[in-house]
Amino acid sequence: MDGAGVISSWDLSVGVDGPGTRFVVFTCGCPLRCLYCQNPETWRMRDGRRVTVDEVMAEIAKYRRFIHVAGGGVTISGGEPLLQPEFTGEILRQSRALGLHTALDTSGYLGDRATDELLADTDLVLLDIKSADPVAYRALTGVDLAPTLRFARRLADLGRPTWIRFVLVPGLTDAVREVDVLAAFVSTLRNVERVDVLPFHRMAIGKYRELGLEFPLADVRPPAPELLDRVREQFRNLGITCS
Repeated sequence: MDGAGVISSWDLSVGVDGPGTRFVVFTCGCPLRCLYCQNPETWRMRDGRRVTVDEVMAEIAKYRRFIHVAGGGVTISGGEPLLQPEFTGEILRQSRALGLHTALDTSGYLGDRATDELLADTDLVLLDIKSADPVAYRALTGVDLAPTLRFARRLADLGRPTWIRFVLVPGLTDAVREVDVLAAFVSTLRNVERVDVLPFHRMAIGKYRELGLEFPLADVRPPAPELLDRVREQFRNLGITCS
């Protein structure tokens, strides 16, 4: 298949986009507008560049041996990869055919667009759940929570290995009750291998300035170590591996 998609960039990363050294494809287009988004350059498809699957796979092939030896793989991120499900699915399929571990980084909001075939070619799903409270979720993202929770349950039913990612923002996502609700939900998903509690940061402020945008959380400080420890312990108290 010589399909095409729209991407912002590709890069090599270690430790944040799945296990080992990853070749990460950042797709363009996202229906969410998360207050703490670190990649505003990926919001709109018209701001990206059109590439074919063959072009992407040719680039991945350059790093195939290095990625394999480093215990890594290929991650499709964004933006929201499931806004371009055919393109995303074909990269996952061909990468897996090369013997590379595959990961899909998604908000889950468009999870209904992921076919069972696409998910079968996905060795690991990195599922970002911003909050388990519908009101807080909408305030953070501008969209409904229900599709993400539905996708999480579907992944569990399919037995697809999943890491949950939760961004801890002081004053927005740190309420004890809300974290407890999320931990309780995650504890029902037997496919979840771990939860990554990610501390909010402001490193994208420069990107926003370059794009002529205001970073909504410019005055919010990163969480203190004590807060991170407390939230991680809330997950661990329910038997969830948490980092």
